[in-house]
Amino acid sequence: MRNTFVDTMLEVGLVDPKLVVLVGDISHFALQPFADACPGRFYNVGICEPTIIGMSAGLAAAGFYPVAHTIAPFIVERSFEQIKLDFCYQELGGTLITVGSAFDYSGLGCSHYCYDDFALMKALPETEVLYPAMPDEFRELFKQTYRNGKLTYIRLPGRKHGHEIPAGEIRLGKAVTVKGGKDLTIVAAGPHLRTALDSVPALAGRKLDAEIIYPHTVKPFDYQAVRESVARTKRFLVVEEHSQFGGVHDEVMRAVCELDGVAGAAINIPDKFCHGYGSYEEHCQHFGLTVDNIVAKALALCKSAS
Repeated sequence: MRNTFVDTMLEVGLVDPKLVVLVGDISHFALQPFADACPGRFYNVGICEPTIIGMSAGLAAAGFYPVAHTIAPFIVERSFEQIKLDFCYQELGGTLITVGSAFDYSGLGCSHYCYDDFALMKALPETEVLYPAMPDEFRELFKQTYRNGKLTYIRLPGRKHGHEIPAGEIRLGKAVTVKGGKDLTIVAAGPHLRTALDSVPALAGRKLDAEIIYPHTVKPFDYQAVRESVARTKRFLVVEEHSQFGGVHDEVMRAVCELDGVAGAAINIPDKFCHGYGSYEEHCQHFGLTVDNIVAKALALCKSAS
């Protein structure tokens, strides 16, 4: 995913002289081809993330299309006030591209975790929040948004979901129905589309036919696609690598709140601080972002709704 980010910056930068990239002492070696090909439009600002935001907003005010890039908690949480004041209150457009997701940097400990980035960025006016988990998704969504006048936040996960979506179906604000089904709607975000797809055989073995919806755009959210699916299945399960507050689950609840006879559940990060290190897979296991837990939650949903 990060390689695709680097390649896309070079591809777009060669044809758009207003694209400027700023980084916080990360990916600067990988972005050297961009720096060489686009002189004067690449800045390694260092670990001064609020400054990166201020500089990016200044460039946006001067008519450029800034891209600010570093690890998620440092650009979102550490720089939140600058994002609010310098971009959103001034109604400026730009792109924030992070790496790290919720706990991709699990080996570096909790200082590098970011459970609440969607919630924070969604709360600001005139923002877009994207979560592409395949290279083509990032490439298409970046080209659709980087010069649209809004502040666009893109969370780049460290892992891909591996399901290829045709470029023509990757559109801002439109969820993708990856698999049809009649018994349960699974709304799976980011790399956990793969977890959801891997649960299909086990669910089928228990006579459950799951419809799987993949929202690569968290804001603006595709309420219609989710509402129509849940209106048919009457059950939904959200699988996301985010806090239980302010993420995809909240958007799904908005989509289905007026439907009658609906049961739902979510697998996400609970209202609890998670200490410790460990691998990414160990964190997924700890939070229940697994095939076994999807199956267990689905069975419980269908039992309670029957």
